[in-house]
Amino acid sequence: MFTGIVEGTGTVRERTETDDGLRLRIGVDGFDDLHHGQSISVSGVCLTVEEHGSDDGGTTDGGDWFSVFLASETVAKTYLGGIEAGDVVNVERAMPADGRFDGHVVQGHVDTVAEVTGIERVGEDWRFTFATPEGHGDYLVDKGSVTLDGISLTVAEKRAGEFDVAVIPTTYDLTTLSEKSVGDPVHLEVDVIAKYVENMLDGYAAD
Repeated sequence: MFTGIVEGTGTVRERTETDDGLRLRIGVDGFDDLHHGQSISVSGVCLTVEEHGSDDGGTTDGGDWFSVFLASETVAKTYLGGIEAGDVVNVERAMPADGRFDGHVVQGHVDTVAEVTGIERVGEDWRFTFATPEGHGDYLVDKGSVTLDGISLTVAEKRAGEFDVAVIPTTYDLTTLSEKSVGDPVHLEVDVIAKYVENMLDGYAAD
């Protein structure tokens, strides 16, 4: 489980296509506890560490790195299939049992891909607008939680076919939102609590 409090960004070093999916090697800074089988959110997608290491020598590729495999279904459901070496991704390690819970419950199970339709500077903050993917509007509510590219955010306003989030400078600078433009894709994960509520209500309706 994750909280949506992104720890920073990583840079894709290598992209290798296979018959079954895609393998990425991602360089990161300060991830000194990497281990095989560890869950890491990569721009909102929960992936498993296959290999990891640390490079020395003062080269541009120095630092910690980890590799992950994306199965065909993950490639089809996310935009990571189109990512290239040099691209930047958000990274967050899974929350420890004794950790501080600062965001909201984030599974890393992407529901769909949304599109950036507007970016506006508002004072020191930023306001991003996204098109609401078909079939997902009921899971978004004003002042409710939503995960975009692995970032825990709050719906500032919901309108027909779109919704806004307000982004503070720290989040803008620390994540890939600073590199987004209108028309770019983002991974959308709705609040899992809304899914549970829907499931329970469906059960009552069936009775």
